Amino acid sequence: MALPPPAPDSTAVVTGASSGIGADIARELARRGLGVTLVARRAERLKALADELADAHKIRAEVLAADLTDAQARAAIPGELARRGLTVDVLVNNAGFSTTGPVHAGVRERELDMVRTDVEAVADLCSLFLPGMVERKRGAVLNVASTAAFQPIPGQAGYGAAKAFVLSYSQALQGEVRGTGVTVTVLCPGPVKTEFDQVAGFGESFEDLAPKVMIVAPEHVAAAAVDGLDRGRSVVIPGPANAVLAQAARLVPRSVLVPLMAQYYPVMRNYRAKN
Repeated sequence: MALPPPAPDSTAVVTGASSGIGADIARELARRGLGVTLVARRAERLKALADELADAHKIRAEVLAADLTDAQARAAIPGELARRGLTVDVLVNNAGFSTTGPVHAGVRERELDMVRTDVEAVADLCSLFLPGMVERKRGAVLNVASTAAFQPIPGQAGYGAAKAFVLSYSQALQGEVRGTGVTVTVLCPGPVKTEFDQVAGFGESFEDLAPKVMIVAPEHVAAAAVDGLDRGRSVVIPGPANAVLAQAARLVPRSVLVPLMAQYYPVMRNYRAKN
């Protein structure tokens, strides 16, 4: 099994754990007896989840409020966990968000914050925690990408590119750590019933925008993710429809796919309707 066994001084760091997939991944890890360290900006939500997990599963649940767009805040995480006597055996890079609309109509700082969270934080936290895992010859990393990683997405250009980075980066890491006792898994969910669509500004919920066969509940995504992590799987795509569409997107020529996406993707369609 790829998941290290539970231990009193071991923890699984889960970023973006205040809601959605991150919270449910933390629940799934705790259900398996692993201590967790919940990382996000909203401390009050983290505390409520930590109390829930500690009570339900009798595990050690830590809270670490941090803004992952801030490089100094990220750099302080290993030292703070060491001060608490914790070793990071599992890292879940789940924090992320999307902007919507054409880049030329977007907000520069929001676009950069997305890249800092979705790309820079993933690479930084892997750089901070992978060396210790390799040295100890145990550890598991779960990086959360998206089915958006498999094709360019007009209207979510930065997000699609960010998730393509996470997918490629994770698969490269898999090759680098092979044989070290450390595994890297990349999760590529499709539409999920969370706050993601509201934060991104879709204007509609995924339930209205996407075919119901593609929408997966966050707890089912989390269960698939942690099961894949435990099995040492390379890529996890929850939901058979999403898996088929992700693979199909790789086969369609970009010269055909991108114009179609620009014309019919709901984000672009809504933008044109308003402008």
